[in-house]
Amino acid sequence: MKPQTPDPKLYRPNVGLALFSGSGYIFLGRRINGRGAFQWQMPQGGIDEGESPHEAALRELEEEVGVSAKLVDVLEETSDWLHYEFPTEVRRRMPGPFIGQRQKWFALRFKGSDSDIRLDRHTPEFDAWRWARLSEAPGAIVPFKRPVYQAVAERFRPWAGDNYAMRADKGE
Repeated sequence: MKPQTPDPKLYRPNVGLALFSGSGYIFLGRRINGRGAFQWQMPQGGIDEGESPHEAALRELEEEVGVSAKLVDVLEETSDWLHYEFPTEVRRRMPGPFIGQRQKWFALRFKGSDSDIRLDRHTPEFDAWRWARLSEAPGAIVPFKRPVYQAVAERFRPWAGDNYAMRADKGE
């Protein structure tokens, strides 16, 4: 994890979402245009001009997962921007001057049911989804994003699985 982005102008501002089920599992979506073994990821997307990271997170949740803000509780937001650089072959396909992305990550608790998840509400980015253990996420993502996913898994571990159940029992 690199807590400070060397030059923020070179990294596209972005948000990432760790959407936790009631039992502490996370949402992973399979990318429509994914290639190879690492096609599963948590939702993420760019921050629009004039939009706060929080607003972007809720918009991306609606666009990519079809879940409205009323069906989630925001549990936590990373204080630091996490970032990764695009590999050369990805950078060639990307418009603009960016060499990577800098991300604010949000832990969200999903209060709905599986039927509330709709991948077809906007232009689909995922063609399938599943609930998974948070610890599985770094191994499911493309390697260049893996250090960010490892940092996110470490930071949001208190909301995952048995840890989440213990916090819920305490009324947190």
